Amino acid sequence: MPRRISLAVLLSVLLLPAFAQANVLKLVIDDTIQAATEERIERALDQAAAEKDDAVLIELSTPGGLMDAMREIMSKIIASPVPVIIYVTPSGSRAASAGFFILESADIAAMAPGTNTGAAHPVGAFGGDIKGTMKEKIEQDATALMRSVVAKRGRNVQVAESAVLQSKSFTDGEALSQKLIDYVAPNEQDLFRQIASKPVKRFNGQTITLNLTGEREVILDETLKEHILAFLMDPDIAFILLAIGALGIYTEFNHPGAVWPGTVGIVFILLAVFALHLLPIRFAAVVLIFASFVLFALEAKFATHGVLAIGGITMLVIGALLLVDAPIPEMRVKLATALAVSIPLGVITVFLMTVALRARRNKITTGVEGLIGEVAIAQTPLAPSGKVFVHGEIWDAVATTNVPAGERVVVHNVDGLQLKVDPVQESQKTTVV
Repeated sequence: MPRRISLAVLLSVLLLPAFAQANVLKLVIDDTIQAATEERIERALDQAAAEKDDAVLIELSTPGGLMDAMREIMSKIIASPVPVIIYVTPSGSRAASAGFFILESADIAAMAPGTNTGAAHPVGAFGGDIKGTMKEKIEQDATALMRSVVAKRGRNVQVAESAVLQSKSFTDGEALSQKLIDYVAPNEQDLFRQIASKPVKRFNGQTITLNLTGEREVILDETLKEHILAFLMDPDIAFILLAIGALGIYTEFNHPGAVWPGTVGIVFILLAVFALHLLPIRFAAVVLIFASFVLFALEAKFATHGVLAIGGITMLVIGALLLVDAPIPEMRVKLATALAVSIPLGVITVFLMTVALRARRNKITTGVEGLIGEVAIAQTPLAPSGKVFVHGEIWDAVATTNVPAGERVVVHNVDGLQLKVDPVQESQKTTVV
C-alpha cells in the first residue's frame, strides 16, 4: 500500500507540468536600447525558457539606441526556444532605429494603430552622418544584418533595406501592407486572436501554432539591480554624479581632514565611472570637465573678476554636452542639465576656494603664534623681566629695556612660556585701541 501511494505521488509530480496552465511572459520596454535593456530582455527570455512558457510578449516603445546592445538583443531573440512577440504599443509609440531591427527579429512583429517604425540608418556621434569608406562599411554591415533576419522571417527584404539605407519610416498600416510586420492590433487580446489563426514560422524553419487567447499573462517587473542600473545609465544622472564627485574631492583637497567631502566624492566618482563604462563616452570631454575645476581654482587665486570662472563654466558645459557619444538625443546629456549643474557648481567651487585662500592668508590669531605682534600691558615693572597682561592672561616677559608698570609693550617673540617684548613706539601708540 505505501508503495502504491509513493508511485501515485511520483506520477502526480511528473505529470503536473503537462497539465499546468502555460503562461505568456510580458515585458514592457519604454526606453532607449542599451546595456540595461539587453539585460532585462535576456532575463525574460531565460525565465520563459526555464518555465516553458508559450510565448514572450515584449511591448516596445523606443527611439533607438546603441548598435552593440541591439545586436545582442537580436541574437538572444533569434536563439530563444520560446517564441517572441514584439508589439509596438501604445498608440503614439515608435520602434525607430535600433527598435526597427529588434522588431524585425521577432517571431511575430505587430504594431498598434497610430504607431510607426523605421528610420534605421546608422548614424555617428550626435546624430551626424558617417562619411567615406566607413559609411559604406557600416551601411553594408547593417543591411546584411537586416537581410539575414528579414528573409528568414518571410518579410519584405527590399522595403526593410530602404529603412536602413534611406531612413524611411512607416506607419502601422504601411508596415503591414508592405509586409514588414505580421499584424496590426488595438490590444493584446485582439493580437492573440489574430495569431491563433495563422501558423508561425520560426527562425530555424520550424512551423508552430500559437493559441494564446485566455492564457495567463505574467508581467516581468524590473529587479532592484535593473532599476538601479537603468537609473545610473541615464546620461544626465551620470554627469551629475561625476560633477558632484569632482566637487567633493576638490573640497577635500582644500579642507584636508574634513573626510566626508572626500568620501562622498570617491563614491560618486566610482558610480559615475561604472555608469559611463556602459555608455559610449568621449574621454576628451572628461578632461574638459576636470580642467574646468582648474580654472575655478585660478579664478579664486588671481581674482580675475569672473573671467576664469566663466571660462570654467563654459568648459564644464561643453564637457557635459560631449560626454556621451550617442547617436540619439535621448542618450546624451541635455543642455538644461548641463547648465543647471555647471553654473551653480562653478559658483560654489570658486566661493569655497576663495574662502580657503583667505583663511591661509589671514594672520594667525590663536595659540602662541597669535601673541606675536599683540600689544600687552606691563603688570609689574620690567627690569628687564616681569609680568605682562595680554589676551586675558598674565605672562612672564622680558623687555629689551626697562619698562615701568602700566606701560604698553609689543610682543615680538615667544620663548616657551616667556614673552619677548619691546616698548610701544610713539607712532604705534596712536594706532593701539
